[in-house]
Amino acid sequence: MTIFTGQLPLVPPGGRAAAQDGAGPAVVALGGGHGLSATLSALRLLTTSLTAVVTVADDGGSSGRLRQDFGVLPPGDLRMALAALCDDTDWGRTWRDVMQHRFRGRPGGSGALDEHAMGNLLIITLWELLGNPVDGLKWAGALLGARGQVLPMSTVPLTIEGEAKIPGTDGETGSRTIRGQAQCAVAGELENVRLIPQDAPACAEALSAIELADWVVLGPGSWYTSVLPHLLLPEMRSALASTPARRALAMNLTTETKETVGMSAADHLRVLREYAPEVGFDVVIADPDSVGDREEFIAEAGRLGAEVHLATVRSPRSAAVHDPLRLATAYHEVFNRK
Repeated sequence: MTIFTGQLPLVPPGGRAAAQDGAGPAVVALGGGHGLSATLSALRLLTTSLTAVVTVADDGGSSGRLRQDFGVLPPGDLRMALAALCDDTDWGRTWRDVMQHRFRGRPGGSGALDEHAMGNLLIITLWELLGNPVDGLKWAGALLGARGQVLPMSTVPLTIEGEAKIPGTDGETGSRTIRGQAQCAVAGELENVRLIPQDAPACAEALSAIELADWVVLGPGSWYTSVLPHLLLPEMRSALASTPARRALAMNLTTETKETVGMSAADHLRVLREYAPEVGFDVVIADPDSVGDREEFIAEAGRLGAEVHLATVRSPRSAAVHDPLRLATAYHEVFNRK
């Protein structure tokens, strides 16, 4: 069987549309979860040279169970990125739906497959057959006719740890250690956030993509558990600091999340500068309604070396969701600025 060679000779019915023509800038998008999916849904409208680099610290839900049971990278965020890049044909959309399908047993029952996503099981099957996480993701991408490639941030599973602020009965503020992405995501404002293992290797293919990119895009997404981890991994942080590519940061639509309690949009920028002062940005994209004190935000962006590009990027149907076309327009304007 050719599947064990790591080569991709197969092309799904309907082809991969324009995905082979190399049109558009080379863009690397960093993140995880729904934020990265929103970015990829927009960027795929602008370029066919697209690489997603995905966090691998998830320890909740189906991904957490598979990570615990098989000792593999958590596949959930990788699956979501692949689904966002699927070919816009019946073939691609069908396999996207298969990948996103989640098993649910009969009411009142409980089975081993309950709440597992089919795509998670498919991805770890490919990993077991090929013995290589990058090759497995390439094959999954070929199945979907993905318009771009999906890579893990690291080749080993990571754990996020931090200190959560706790108000004391005497009016003093204490802290306690929070371990794991699922817990950190609901812990409130975090301090001293770190990855375990701290010297984990970055994915070599991801580092190469960052070096060769025209643009690197970070965010939107959960700030401490999807965005910041890319700056905490030493090899990744070094690559982001030294790449000749231009760097764009996309802000969230709201600052009121369970892991950023009480933080302003400017505070979000301060976090990145605190943890990775050597990594600058050329532009920060923000929806005007998501920025409170605009002067403070612009000043903080300037400390990152960035100009602020304000654009309405939220969906007209939901203020908490990015609209792919609006976000694509914002990226297009930024990429073509002189």
